[in-house]
Amino acid sequence: MSELFGNIGTTQLLILALSAFLIGINKTAVPGIGLLPVILLASTFETRLSTGLQLGMLAMADVMAVAWYHRHADWKILLRLLPWALLGLAVGSAILHLIPPDDTRSMNILIGAIVLGLAIFSIIRKRLAPDALPSGTRAAAGYGILLGTTTQLANAAGPISALYLLSMKLPKEKYMGTASWFFLIVNWIKVPIFAAEGRITLQSVKLDLLMLPIIVIGAAIGILLLKKMPQKLFNDIVMALAVIGALKLLFF
Repeated sequence: MSELFGNIGTTQLLILALSAFLIGINKTAVPGIGLLPVILLASTFETRLSTGLQLGMLAMADVMAVAWYHRHADWKILLRLLPWALLGLAVGSAILHLIPPDDTRSMNILIGAIVLGLAIFSIIRKRLAPDALPSGTRAAAGYGILLGTTTQLANAAGPISALYLLSMKLPKEKYMGTASWFFLIVNWIKVPIFAAEGRITLQSVKLDLLMLPIIVIGAAIGILLLKKMPQKLFNDIVMALAVIGALKLLFF
């Protein structure tokens, strides 16, 4: 067993299991809770290892989410976002080379400020022009680059994708299908990049595979939750969690 767990302690395993459960729910029902595993893992493991551990679990959960919601995706939105998100991955990698490996505070403040700023903008836009959709090339480029950058830095693009997809006024199933396909594509592209950067290791892969049953349980519970959740409640929860996550990154 020591070969599997290495230097991982009981507390770290419990945090890893809780994160796996939350990731499962995040991918099939409540996108806004995606920042909780980021924070839990970053506070328990070395920074770069925490992002690698999380990416492995996210990539597996993405497969489950797409398997369930694949028919509900809006491919027009996806094809607008993906090229810019790939550019954002390159931007994120460049920023990582400028930030010291142990400087998680700067990274958190940067991502938190971006998310909070977008949330405020989204709320103001909704009040001033409730029927307007940010469907233009500039909006797709801006959100896409931010999505790619934040997911490459810390797997923390969930709140940004939430703000963009909520602004599209998608039904909750189409929201989940579009988000599922987007993150499946982007996260699996990130896997070899993270491995090359040393953030995914043989030990992290073993630990992620150990968490697979817990991710499945979380995903199944998430599917049941989404079926019973009214559309307005879904929208309100996603927006509230995006703002709370941003404040957490900024001030704690």
